[in-house]
Amino acid sequence: MKVLNRRLLFITIALFSISLFWLACETDLAIQATDTLIDGEKYPLPTPYNFVVPNFFPQPKFPKDNPLTVQGVQLGRHLFYDPILSKEGQMNCAGCHAPNIAFSDVTATSIGVEGIAGTRNSMPLFNLAWTPQFLWDGSAVTLEEQILNPVHDPIEMHLNWKVAAEKLKAEPKYVVMFGKAFGANTPIDSTSTAKAIAQFLRTMVSASSKFDKALNAQETGVQLSDKELNGFDIFDKFPRGEFGHCQHCHKRPLFSEVNDYFRNNGLDAWETKEDLNDLGLGGHTGLDSDMGKFKAASLRNIELTGPYMHDGRFQTLEEVIDFYMFEVQESPTLDRIMKTEFLNSGEPLLIQKNAKEDLIAFLKTLTDWDFVNDTSFHSPF
Repeated sequence: MKVLNRRLLFITIALFSISLFWLACETDLAIQATDTLIDGEKYPLPTPYNFVVPNFFPQPKFPKDNPLTVQGVQLGRHLFYDPILSKEGQMNCAGCHAPNIAFSDVTATSIGVEGIAGTRNSMPLFNLAWTPQFLWDGSAVTLEEQILNPVHDPIEMHLNWKVAAEKLKAEPKYVVMFGKAFGANTPIDSTSTAKAIAQFLRTMVSASSKFDKALNAQETGVQLSDKELNGFDIFDKFPRGEFGHCQHCHKRPLFSEVNDYFRNNGLDAWETKEDLNDLGLGGHTGLDSDMGKFKAASLRNIELTGPYMHDGRFQTLEEVIDFYMFEVQESPTLDRIMKTEFLNSGEPLLIQKNAKEDLIAFLKTLTDWDFVNDTSFHSPF
């Protein structure tokens, strides 16, 4: 009887222990489920970003699969300035796009993480929400696509995207930031990283230059000087009083080609594409009619964004104007206006006293110090 009671006691204790074990397991499962639920609540739908379209600017077209959000922009800003996306953490995006010079580069052709110089000048970064194609040759159709290339390019940041993604996943800060921007179930990879950086870049609007403020003179009290006004007249109307040569390729309000038209502005003389060091748009499309054509870059903040042209060959605005007046070269795809009005003809503009100085004075009114000094675009670190 005592043996039986002992056995019953043993069985009872065993069953009780097993019950506690399963209860503990169920409790663990419940805790895990609760943690998952908490994570789900931790990353609510991101907050839409309030994008303000400046006066006189057209409505931008944002991609439907990457709307602007406060959390996405914040994440993109961190990624833009974090060297984590480069080989051995040596370089960030700002290395070739410095905020104090309108997110451009001081070198003719930018130098990457290995100390190797590229073949083209880094384009300044602003008003990208209105840009339908990217890079000097238009080879990137979207901003997200343009962002993907520099990370894995061996001349630029030289980091495999899979390695970059693993580095980001290993950072608890970025796990949380990606979750808040895109949801906990969105993978941290090249796609979500490029989307975040693109969101940040699209918020970088430059529309508060002296020229812009003068357009709203009744509100701002800002007016252009006589010298600047004469320069604007040269830019906008010279020589026919209707459609100025500068305005031909640099249309307001963006002071670039509104349809992202690409042009051959006569930098080099050539007869066949084999004579070209850089095929430009033609290298992307393969069309003979596109050879030697490049993006008509914005003249906003032009005072800060030298060296100029796709290969950074000109150091000063004076050199640029002298080129258009005296040095435009013949080639099969030369732009019509370049051929009819600029080729081998520089006298008309120079007839006017101080014309070059006045034109440069006007171009400097396009410098947007409010944009350059806006700390919301600067490093968060």
